Amino acid sequence: MNTDIKRAYDLWCEKAEDSSIREALAAMSEDEISEAFRADLTFGTAGLRGVMEPGTDRMNIYTVGRASQGMADYINSSFAEEKRSVAISRDSRNNSELFSRTAASVFAANGIKVHIYREIMPTPCLSFAVRALGCAAGVMITASHNPAAYNGYKAYGSDGCQITSETADAIQSAIENTDVFEDVKKIDFDEGVSSGLISVIPDDVYTAFTEEVKNQSLIDESIPHDCAIVYSPLHGTGLKPVLRALTESGYTNITVVEEQKEPDGDFPTCAKPNPESREAMQPGLDCAEKTGADLVMATDPDADRIGIAVRDGSGKLVLLTGNETGVLLIDYICMRRKETGRMPADSVMVKTIVTTDIAEKVAAGYGVRTVNVLTGFKYIGDTIAKLEAEGRADSYILGFEESCGYLTGTYVRDKDAVDAALMICDMFAYHRSRGVSLPDRLQQIYEKYGFCLDRVHSFEFDGAKGEVSMQRIMNVLRGDVRRIGGFRVLDMTDYRDGADGLPPADVLKFRMEQDVTLIARPSGTEPKLKFYISIYAATREKAEIKERQLMTDIEALADKVR
Repeated sequence: MNTDIKRAYDLWCEKAEDSSIREALAAMSEDEISEAFRADLTFGTAGLRGVMEPGTDRMNIYTVGRASQGMADYINSSFAEEKRSVAISRDSRNNSELFSRTAASVFAANGIKVHIYREIMPTPCLSFAVRALGCAAGVMITASHNPAAYNGYKAYGSDGCQITSETADAIQSAIENTDVFEDVKKIDFDEGVSSGLISVIPDDVYTAFTEEVKNQSLIDESIPHDCAIVYSPLHGTGLKPVLRALTESGYTNITVVEEQKEPDGDFPTCAKPNPESREAMQPGLDCAEKTGADLVMATDPDADRIGIAVRDGSGKLVLLTGNETGVLLIDYICMRRKETGRMPADSVMVKTIVTTDIAEKVAAGYGVRTVNVLTGFKYIGDTIAKLEAEGRADSYILGFEESCGYLTGTYVRDKDAVDAALMICDMFAYHRSRGVSLPDRLQQIYEKYGFCLDRVHSFEFDGAKGEVSMQRIMNVLRGDVRRIGGFRVLDMTDYRDGADGLPPADVLKFRMEQDVTLIARPSGTEPKLKFYISIYAATREKAEIKERQLMTDIEALADKVR
């Protein structure tokens, strides 16, 4: 075992006071120790995310406490005393309540006022609370759609958007100067409540959030709202806010998936509570077959992503990808804004560079400008903030990313599955009133702009060795690659040092002959290397043949370096 790792492990065995962590430390194998103590969890623009275990590279009360102390030091050095407050929320994951109370106790001990939700609440509600309460920062305890073993600590700035790189660097610097056992200030949570340093976020903040969501609707009661809906919160936070927004908007024919209804951090019905996954969606699909529902929706544990399935013209339930749903949404939003006279003069859609290019074509067809940003909804939030600073917040009509994240308003600065659920129901009801299914509408779009196949292929690489393997693949692709899958490379864009006016990112984009595009990037939140494929072709079948050719080379490369 590495000497530094052994020293760190021994220190934890000596200093950790929590009995459960001491027991887990004693039971760890040498390999487990090496993985858990190989590095410190790095605080980036997405905060922290990791497996819940003892160790410096894991999520536990000590790494959460240390991160909170670093964040508290940053707040106290950057904000006037009257501005020093933090909003905190959590999802349904195991230890989320413990971690949220730990963070609150550290902030309070540093003289920072804490506003905390009394129950589990979605990520967009946290973003909303930061702005509504005038906080300096926000913390959301969640690991989004990761497996049950994970949890995370998402940090937000005073604008309700995930923190910038500069802020993350400043907080990381403060964390590095904090001893995990000696320097973290902390008071008892109940003491913080009784002293007034910790208070519950009032219900009227949640109500104001719901009203903002409802205000996004582009239809009225003249469009029938009686469509049969199946909804699943995937054991997470979405149940109350999604049902409230829908029912108050007139959608009452809703069946909740019983086996996924209750919050449960073990996620017993799906290994990964990801609405992009058929496994996670399957109970909802089964429920729809039993009830005859027209629309199936599922939100991830922190209710910032949503997946859907709809019936096609033959009555068969079809899962839509995040890209397909986004294309349908920009088409619907533009159509309705044009019909109702609510289209801004300089309207803007914002999407990530890995999101389907056909969305840009659809937007342009309605005279809407597209802004492309790096992967991560924080970049969409930053664009909203810039528009707001220019006095043009109303120009923003939709932001979305291929991983099932959408936002139609400017009331929050992160993706919002509550808003998306309402907009999807409205879109479904609108097209149904005209005798058109969503798959049929998608086909109409393809007939106008050309068929485009967008797929994401992920390769998992766990642990330290996995990180090395991912970088090896990226290094090979950064070489003199002339062909991939038999397709000649026309040009390659490397975003490592910044490109196309965007900040630096570990992303490669290949534009190839025959309308084939490939983007490669390591995930920022999971141990995965992702390949985003976009292919234009005359038919789906022809596009899938091209896809198989492309992936044969990518799979061979991945196997070679494993």
